[in-house]
Amino acid sequence: MANTKIKNLYVCSECGYESGKWYGKCPSCGEWNTLNEEIRETSKNSSSFTAARRKPVSSPVPISKITTEDEQRYYTGLKELDRVLGGGIVKGSLVLLGGDPGIGKSTILLQICSHLGKILKILYISGEESKRQIKLRAERLGVNSDNLFIMTETDIEVIADQIQSESPDLVMIDSIQTMNYKELNSSPGSVTQVRECTNILMRTSKSLDIPCIVVGHVNKDGAIAGPKVLEHIVDAVLYFEGDKQMSYRILRAVKNRYGSTNEIGVFQMGDNGLSEVENPSLMLLSGRPKNVSGTCVACTMEGSRPILAEIQGLVTNSGYGNARRMSTGFDYNRMSMLLAVLEKRCGYFFSSMDAYVNVIGGLRLDEPATDLALALALVSSLKDIVVSEDLIAFGEVGLTGEIRSVNRAAMRVTEASRLGFRRCIIPYHNLKGLVLPKDCDIEIIAVKNIREAVSALGG
Repeated sequence: MANTKIKNLYVCSECGYESGKWYGKCPSCGEWNTLNEEIRETSKNSSSFTAARRKPVSSPVPISKITTEDEQRYYTGLKELDRVLGGGIVKGSLVLLGGDPGIGKSTILLQICSHLGKILKILYISGEESKRQIKLRAERLGVNSDNLFIMTETDIEVIADQIQSESPDLVMIDSIQTMNYKELNSSPGSVTQVRECTNILMRTSKSLDIPCIVVGHVNKDGAIAGPKVLEHIVDAVLYFEGDKQMSYRILRAVKNRYGSTNEIGVFQMGDNGLSEVENPSLMLLSGRPKNVSGTCVACTMEGSRPILAEIQGLVTNSGYGNARRMSTGFDYNRMSMLLAVLEKRCGYFFSSMDAYVNVIGGLRLDEPATDLALALALVSSLKDIVVSEDLIAFGEVGLTGEIRSVNRAAMRVTEASRLGFRRCIIPYHNLKGLVLPKDCDIEIIAVKNIREAVSALGG
């Protein structure tokens, strides 16, 4: 006998917290007026549940008998995207692509269609644009393929039926926040709708072994809009970073079941869509000022690729009671720590000075190896000492002022030498085991603490 029960729940639209009663402030995330009422029907058949427990639907298999020979990846035609995905799109995978409005999510999907449409049947489903709008953008990007099928629909059940009947090789959904599941009473874009629609797409994709790329909007904090469980359902989560007013875009993987999450892809937005930037270091260093204080070049590792970036620091007298601190592209708390280390260990007083930090090109530096370059840029601005344009520095700065070793020092030095740098400040402990190519013509300056690094500048 089946028992049907109706529940009235209040679900937070920001974090997905569920409660039996309404709150003005979400107990989980602390946001105000985000709990929306939802009506759910739950049914439970005790006899079928008991039968299911008696008869298992699957049986365990020894891992030695599981083969991966039939794993197939589709190359998108964009090497930077394939790098982030770990070598291409895996069959049966569910990929979530997020980013700010206008940053290029729909553009990169059509560019994938331009390449894969030559050999694969692609189903492009849009809930935001009409077929004519998609056609106009496709003409601008030069996308024209008989294997590309456009569908404008928001009913997720109709979409799942079309995927089963059409049997495409690749499915694209733009976007998941516009999809609607009629069995739920909540509006499209709510926590429950996004979660259930993604679940339906996941089951359809896995059962038919069809890869699916889903576009997701972001909220005001930059995270994927909807419940956090959405990122747990999918196989890969890709984020587009960068200011939409600038031409450069950075694609980063924050989750990838089929590859590394450390790789990034760099693109440039133009009139004809996104073009790849195969040498990001050269792009980030273009237009670098000469004979100017307050700038230093750092080397950070993004996966297996060393990337050189310019860090600028500006230190000036404060016109307020409290000194101001601003940071773009660098962690604010780590910048404050470096200012304290420079003041305590080197005697440079920043307490009454405003300090501003900026990483050129919209890149975000999270690696501690960029500490030394930022410290040198700040001292350079404070003392008005020009950092030589052929000098690069990397190393982690500790609270006692010591310069700690970093990984893959040889790759960083080699990349700096290839781009024309002739002097490199590195941690002293990285000298041991440092093997450089014979054609690497660069002077190595090994330092043990921040004082020695500043002395190398003549400060």
